[in-house]
Amino acid sequence: MDREPDERYPPIEPYDHGTLDVGDGNLVHWEVCGNPDGKPALVVHGGPGSGCDPRVRRYFDPARYRVVLFDQRNCGRSTPHASHPAADLRHNTTGHLLADMERLRTHLGIDKWLLFGGSWGSTLILAYAERHPEHVSEIVIPSVTTTRRSEIDWLYRGAGQIFPEAWARFRAGAANAPSAGNPDDTPVLLAAYARLTESPDPAVRDRATADWCAWEDAVLSGEPHGSPDPYSGRPAAGRQAFVRICAHYFSHGAWLEEGALLRDAGRLAGIPGVLIHGRYDLSGPLGTAWDLAAAWPGARLVVVEDAGHKGSATMRREVLAALDAFAAPGGPGDPGTDARRTH
Repeated sequence: MDREPDERYPPIEPYDHGTLDVGDGNLVHWEVCGNPDGKPALVVHGGPGSGCDPRVRRYFDPARYRVVLFDQRNCGRSTPHASHPAADLRHNTTGHLLADMERLRTHLGIDKWLLFGGSWGSTLILAYAERHPEHVSEIVIPSVTTTRRSEIDWLYRGAGQIFPEAWARFRAGAANAPSAGNPDDTPVLLAAYARLTESPDPAVRDRATADWCAWEDAVLSGEPHGSPDPYSGRPAAGRQAFVRICAHYFSHGAWLEEGALLRDAGRLAGIPGVLIHGRYDLSGPLGTAWDLAAAWPGARLVVVEDAGHKGSATMRREVLAALDAFAAPGGPGDPGTDARRTH
């Protein structure tokens, strides 16, 4: 399909979709678009709790890819939705999501698929690929994170050195939680927000959601590209689910052993990967991507000089180039070619 190098593919609609019963009362929404006989690819959205963005479909050549998208537990079109306080998040952990991805792969009859996603999505991709490398053909990650506790601490406390006014407001919001504890301790701060987002009082939930999103927006406020309110500007239900699930995950360190994804990156040997990261990403600084590229044989790191976490036209071009190359016969994803790590 002819396309200018800086343009995404035209919008497409799914040709198949459904709901997967993953147990414990959870139903996960999935959809498939593109070519039914094309190269399988799975989109793993960020957040956690953001839900899939249909605009992501446009990164894939619909003539060459069979693109699978799914909404992780309790967000997007999956049910029960976390915006409802009665929704039980006890069965929403990293381990549950990895099992859901594997169940979806089996359900769709896919042997191997390319994994695509950034931010929290990259953490989930890495955890899945290190557990199931035999089912991963390639990986493309824009905005790399591994959700170490040190990364969580930077995002929800350390970045306050750059935005002290906004962080003071974020910290003050946690004081409204019962048994808040010391808000200068990041796990305590995030656990306080987790309790607030589960309050039976909608006003309390709304206030906590607004305070959290205001902080997230502040961290990205210095970036020149993208919306000025990438979190606060979301629809109300999606915003509430995002904050509740984020607080749930990050207050538990995403149920990951500290540093395990970097430590075990050798398990990705033989899987070609492209890591695309903005130089000025304050939400997830470049160092994590650099360390991952050094630890992962077969990964190539692309540093985008005009981008942060919200991306840029340059970052979009790099994503398109990586996905196009992996779909091309004889490209870097072809078993007959040799993918080498550069950074």
